[in-house]
Order: sequence, then C-alpha cells, then structure tokens
Amino acid sequence: MNKQSPVALAAVLMAIAPAAAQAADETIIVTGRSLPAPAGAAAYGNVVLSRDRLTGDASGRLEDVLRDVAGFQQFRRTDSRAANPTSQGATLRGLGGNASSRALVLLDGVPVADPFAGYIAWSALDPARLGAVRVTRGGGAGAFGAGAIGGAIELFSAAPSEIAPLSVGIDGGSRGGLRAGAQTGGRLGAGYATLSGRFDRGDGYILIPARQRGPADVAARHRQWSIAGRAIVPVGDAAELQASVSSFDDTRLRGLAGTESRSAGSDASLRYVGTGDLPVEALAYVQARRFAAGFASANAARTVATPTLDQYNTPATGLGAKVEIRPELSPTHQLQIGADVRRASGETHERFRFQSGAFTRLRLAGGNSVVAGLYAEDSWTPSEQLTVTGGVRIDHWSIADGHLRESDPATGLATLTESPADRNGWRPTARAGLLLAVTPAVKLRGAAYLGWRLPTLNELYRPFRVGVDATGANAALDPERLRGFEIGADYAPLTNARIGVTLFSNRLAGAIGNVTLARGPGTFPGVGFVAAGGAYRQRQNLDAIRVNGIEAWAEAAVGEFRLSGSWALTDARVRASGAAAALDRLRPAQTPRHQASVSAGWARTGAASLDLTLRYASGQWEDDLQSRRLPSATTVDAAGSLPLRPGVSLVVRGENLFDAEIASGVSDSGIIDRGTPRTLWAGLRFEIR
Repeated sequence: MNKQSPVALAAVLMAIAPAAAQAADETIIVTGRSLPAPAGAAAYGNVVLSRDRLTGDASGRLEDVLRDVAGFQQFRRTDSRAANPTSQGATLRGLGGNASSRALVLLDGVPVADPFAGYIAWSALDPARLGAVRVTRGGGAGAFGAGAIGGAIELFSAAPSEIAPLSVGIDGGSRGGLRAGAQTGGRLGAGYATLSGRFDRGDGYILIPARQRGPADVAARHRQWSIAGRAIVPVGDAAELQASVSSFDDTRLRGLAGTESRSAGSDASLRYVGTGDLPVEALAYVQARRFAAGFASANAARTVATPTLDQYNTPATGLGAKVEIRPELSPTHQLQIGADVRRASGETHERFRFQSGAFTRLRLAGGNSVVAGLYAEDSWTPSEQLTVTGGVRIDHWSIADGHLRESDPATGLATLTESPADRNGWRPTARAGLLLAVTPAVKLRGAAYLGWRLPTLNELYRPFRVGVDATGANAALDPERLRGFEIGADYAPLTNARIGVTLFSNRLAGAIGNVTLARGPGTFPGVGFVAAGGAYRQRQNLDAIRVNGIEAWAEAAVGEFRLSGSWALTDARVRASGAAAALDRLRPAQTPRHQASVSAGWARTGAASLDLTLRYASGQWEDDLQSRRLPSATTVDAAGSLPLRPGVSLVVRGENLFDAEIASGVSDSGIIDRGTPRTLWAGLRFEIR
C-alpha cells in the first residue's frame, strides 16, 4: 500500500473543507444508522459509551476505551501499538483461554474480525469516527449471531450532526510518538458524506524490564495509518443507502530483530435501510486482508535473537450479506425476521525450522468456512411495565478445502501433507428475556440464551510458536457451544444518575484451548522440534469453561461533572478430562478474577475539560497449567484540553501516569513482557464549525 496515503488524504480534506463548511447549516435528512433496536433489547442489559468518552481517552485507542466496560478483555494486556495483532481478539465474561474473539464486533452492522484468525484490527478503528459503542453481554441469536457467545460490541459511526465540517489534530508524545488525524463532513446532494484519516508512529519502548533485558532487546516501534470514507444518500421518502470504504496499514516490531509484523486491508460495505410501511435492512460487505509476521527467540543471556518462523504472507477474504424485515403484527409486537451469510477464506505461507542460518521448511495451510443462518425475534410489550422478548436462530456451517502442506525448499519434496475431510452441520440457538418496570426508577430483567462459535481457520490449520513454545493446529476441532442465563436490576433515581447490577452463569462446552501435552526437548507432530524449556501444546476442545460472575456499573452527571465506574467479578473454571485432565478446575489462561474501571470528568462548554481514569485487573495466569502468574495491574490515565482561541485547543494526555509495570506475558524462564509504560502527549486541535 502507498505509504503517502496519509499525506494525500490531508490534501483532499483541505480541498473539500470549504464546501463542507458552507453546507454546515443546511438541513440534513439522513441518519446513517441502522433500524432502531427493538424494545426487547433492553432485557439483555447493555452499556453505552458516548462519543465524548470515546474521544476523551488518554491513549486514543478503542481497545483501551472498551476497558471501561468491566469484563471486556483481550488475550494480553498490550495494546495495538506493541502487541502481536493476532493476540487481539475481543472477549467478554471471562470466556478466555486463547486469542480468538468470543465477542461479535460490528461496525455499522458489519463484522470486522479478521477472516483467517478472528482478531480485531484495532488500529484501523479510530474512535474519532464513532458516535457511540453499545456493549451487550451474553449469547446472541440475531443477525450474525453465530460467534456472539460472549456478547456483541456494536460500533456506530458518528452521525452527521456529530461531525464538524473540518477537524484536524496533531500530537507529539514520549519516545518519538506522533499522532495526526483529520476528518471532514458535508452535504452530498440530498445526503451526506464524510472522509477521515489517521496516522500514528512511535519509536516504542523495550518490552523487557531493564533488570532482565539484554543486547538483543530493541524498542517495539510502530507505524500505522487508516483512512475511511462514508456516504449516505436518501432513496425515496423513507429509505437511505449507506456506502462505506476503508483501508489500513499497520507495521509493528515486537522487541527483537526479525519480529516485525504487518497487517493491511481494505473493506467495503453497502447498506439499505428502509423505514416505511415494512421496515427493511439489507447489507453486503467484503474484506480483503493480508498479514505477515516474523518470530524469534532470544538466548538465555539475551545477547542473540534467533529466527524461529517467517509467516511471510497470509491473504484472507471475508464476504457477507444480511437482509432483515420487520413486519408489524400488532402495536404491541416488534417482529424481526432475517437471514445472513458469512464466508471466510485464507491461507498462511510460512518458512520455519531455522538451521545453519536459513529456514529449511516451507508451510502452506488454510481453507474456507461458511456460516448461513435464518433468525426470528419478537419483542412483546403487553403493558408499559412489561416487555417480553424471544428469538430463535438456525445455522448451517461448513468447513472445506482444508490443507496443511510442508516441504523442503532445497529439494521441493513434501515432508507433510494433510487434507482433512470437509465437514458441515446444523446448529440451533435461541434466547429469551424479560424486562419489568417495578417503578419508573427500578427495572428488573432476566435472560437465558444459547450460542455457538465456529473455529477460525487459524485454529484449525495453522501451528504457531511463541519463543521456545510451540502449539499445533487441530483440523478436527468442533464448534464451541454456550448455555447461559442472567438476572439483573437497573436503578435510575434521576435522569442523570443510573446504577445496574447483573448476576450471570455461563457454560461454554467444547471451549477451544491451548493444551500442554509435553515438554521439550523433543520432536512433536505438527510443530517439529521443541527445545529444552519449551512446551508442546495443541489446540483442543475442552469439556467446558464454566463462568459465574457479577457485573456492576454506575454513572452520574451533576452540572459540569460526571462520574462512571464498572466492576466485574468472574469465577471462571475449566472442566477437562483425557489429555487435558491436568487443567480440570483451573482458571483459563489470561483471565483475571476482578476487573474495575472508574472515570471522572469535568467539562465546560467552550472551555477547558479534564478526564481521569483508573483501571484495575487482578492477577491472572499466563499459561493453561497455572505455572506462571501475572501480577495485578493498576493504571491511572488523564486527558485535558484548554481552548486557546475559537476553534483551537491545546490537548495534553498521560497514559499510565505512575509508570506501573504491566506484565502482559512471562516466559518459562521468568522473562516479563510489559504493557505500555508512562507515556505523555501534547498537541493541538483545530476545528471549523
């Protein structure tokens, strides 16, 4: 991709800004949103993050803002500047244990997970482009419900009324950090269009603490850019067409020479939303992604880094479509009937087995999968106090063209050839909920649900290595299956104060985990040689992960001040037998028992603002056998702005102000991989209204 794209985008923004500003006062009749959520959606409980919160976080990264919702987690505590991208799946309610997403992430109704590996390209999702985020925890049965076993994270692009005709920002930060972004919006005939871009770079920090690092350790630098355009055009009197396109490029170095990763992609979608006599929503999308990464391990003295794997090309494609209608049966019923389909295909090209200064084996692994479903859901409001909802879904899934081929590059001879048989099946799911308004201020809710997730192509076909540890793929993996229920209460004594609590119990049968089977040194199927001190693991279906927990949240606003907080207590336990029996009753890897977040803010219209955020995660285990523990982590962030003149503001931000050591990972030898240390930023914002 063209590395000059951010510069070119800035020129386009400046060229169209005058037209956008001239149109700012004209009436816009389009919304850019989907059909509204039915009344029954409230029975499942949700948390909404406003645009002010999304754009006011110290890091400016969406995955960090989502940590305001206790229970949200990624596999590791490192953000999208220094993490390996494939470790950045999205999970809710302690259903962890590996790096794949167990929560469905949607942008304007479109699934955004990588088609091959299931991770989320967080660096491509600029919070400045969003108007709100809605997080609903618990299994889903609606559109694209397959995969929403932990819940759904819905991202909504900013509405026309939320976008300035032109806004530009530039920040400089610690360790050579630079962030620049621009956004513009204006009339497009009777509709509306937006264009935005963002560029980030940084020299990065050394991942290993000073007391442990050696000459082989280098700073984890990054360079990232993304662009996005959106057009909303009215069609007739009660419908609109929404078109979106985006591209991104993300390059990171993981702290050792030879560990650079690059992920890039372009996505496009087209959505029709009609609000007439028969409300209808139709959507089609395409994802074109490419990923490459190098892997290395350091010797005990950390003086030399030795390559272990070169994943030099992993192209992947995602295709999908959905149609939903909402026929009106009666004034008390809101019925949704729909169908959707998703297809994922991809293939990894790798060099491995590094000997005598060269890679001596080639690997080609991949396949494709399809999930197609029908769903129906009804929200019934027999009275103003009671809402009852229920939905069913039936999916047909297929896994095809799977292959794992390895060869000797010197001779061209095959050393391993596996072509697993194609598989397919049906999977029914359902959910039901109830919302009862005991008083205008007190609401009780309850829900029960079934859910499921198909293994990713990465889990099925691709072995991988982290340091001296090696994990084999498993083409025989079965889908994960969730059963759960919850009860909760919401209390809103004032219009500007709310508190809620939810008790839940989930059982994820067939949970896919990385199971330790042996220790090195030795040669093992699917991964080859594992050195002394390394672990040989394989992805396997565990009997289950059982999770019981409590989630609580509160928010209040008084004048210019606001306060919000959330807390999750998650008691997650593995149920395992057979080869995985050693894991029975242990906590899943990388799953904390407690998570909490508190945010306080002050803002005066047209004047200064200040936000403070404290986040806490209790200790968790690095590995499945609980031999390596990661200590708890507490961070404090701050962000503030000060107007200098109309349309110009000074912005200062600080991440991890007290420079807490955040252990993101720990090796068998005790070497710690750190999350973001203290990082300070200062910059300017320019805005034309």
